[in-house]
Amino acid sequence: MTLLEATRALIVVDVQNDFCPGGSLAVEHGDEVIAPLNQLIEEFLSRGDLVVKSRDWHPPQTKHFAAHGGTWPVHCVQDTRGAEFHSGLLEDPSIVVVSKGTGDTDDYSAFDGTDLAHLLRERGVREVWVGGLATDYCVKETVLAALREGFEVRAVGDAMR
Repeated sequence: MTLLEATRALIVVDVQNDFCPGGSLAVEHGDEVIAPLNQLIEEFLSRGDLVVKSRDWHPPQTKHFAAHGGTWPVHCVQDTRGAEFHSGLLEDPSIVVVSKGTGDTDDYSAFDGTDLAHLLRERGVREVWVGGLATDYCVKETVLAALREGFEVRAVGDAMR
């Protein structure tokens, strides 16, 4: 099966340095999602299924940040170490990266402000598996958006915090 024939996809949500221990908006035990996600990434890639990594990718000044009228501390600023994916997370040239939060809106879902839904449909995906950080915001919103878009969704409990 090629990527163009994939019927399922893994969406890895925001496993970035700023959301892991030591980051500016760290999720407690956030790095514990890496091992189960890596197992899933290997499985999906070996079957020719699509793997997508979403990333928070904020400009240095955005209404998203408290310093500019928003809610959040500065985090995941474009081209900074905090915005990089955690070094323990598997990389592969076939993994698709989608960037969200690139403007002044509060984009939590991997579908917000991206072409993810179109990409999934174009690849024939019907089922998405979701894991990553943080369960109460970006993972939850990604799951809900995937359901609204008509995909069957599996939230992977041991691969989210």
